[in-house]
Amino acid sequence: MQINQISGQIVDAAMKVHTTLGPGLLESAYEVCLAHELRKRGIKLYTQVTLPVTYDGVQIDAGYRLDLFVEETVIVELKAVSKVLPIHEAQLLSYLKLSGCKLGLLINFHVVHLKDGIKRMVNNI
Repeated sequence: MQINQISGQIVDAAMKVHTTLGPGLLESAYEVCLAHELRKRGIKLYTQVTLPVTYDGVQIDAGYRLDLFVEETVIVELKAVSKVLPIHEAQLLSYLKLSGCKLGLLINFHVVHLKDGIKRMVNNI
């Protein structure tokens, strides 16, 4: 599957989850439901993937976790906040740089219409 097809499947699955559950739940509930929806579609993913930081040639576990790592290609960072802040976008960009991945999706489920809560971000490696 190509990267755009993968991201399209993620967005479609997130829309289904949001339509079913609506806004107002904890991020962890959306994460489990989105992972379930993607797996039903035959999409391979990992949840809460450790992302180490390499500093001075040493790999350090600094406690960073990717919410979803889909098809070993796309990082999905989930939020359930009233407003996405620049720090949330910076977080995803940092994850993209640290991992070497090219595409990330920042999805905020705490919105009336999910289309308003999705931000696609790329890493210009």
